[in-house]
Amino acid sequence: MILSDTRILEEIDKGTIKLRPYKRDCLGSNSYDVHLGKHLATYREHILDAKKHNEIEYFDIPDEGFVLYPHIFYLGVTLEYTETHAHVPFLEGKSSTGRLGIDIHATAGKGDVGFCGHWTLEISVKQPVKVYHGMPIGQLIYFPVDGEIEVKYNQKKNAKYSDQPDRPVESMMWKNLF
Repeated sequence: MILSDTRILEEIDKGTIKLRPYKRDCLGSNSYDVHLGKHLATYREHILDAKKHNEIEYFDIPDEGFVLYPHIFYLGVTLEYTETHAHVPFLEGKSSTGRLGIDIHATAGKGDVGFCGHWTLEISVKQPVKVYHGMPIGQLIYFPVDGEIEVKYNQKKNAKYSDQPDRPVESMMWKNLF
């Protein structure tokens, strides 16, 4: 089951879901719209290595917008800081975003109970498209959890993406032992 708008509001009141900034008109029937933050990043090297720390370069989206191009992988970030303490959050693209040929996540659309931070977006496009900071980019939906959580994500010692800042965060795959 997905939480309805009234259930999302109840969870916000209880403090189990936090959204900053929060705007009531961004709450849909069963989702909350999130927006593209000001910062984007790309990887410095053309060939990425899963066993090493692949560094990124940050840049800001100017007020007049920025054109994204196919075959370039961009990391973006949500404007909103979120916390989810009792539900599983999923980030999905908005249909309007998809109809512009913008994918906002390659694989990582699911958060964990206890995720706190801005969402890093894994952006690719089908054709050149101009984007703007503050534009609607996705929507969060929330699923209830069946059973107790033993350790929330923000309490795990090995949580690589806890407390994500308002800038994109690169892959931390290199921290895994393999």
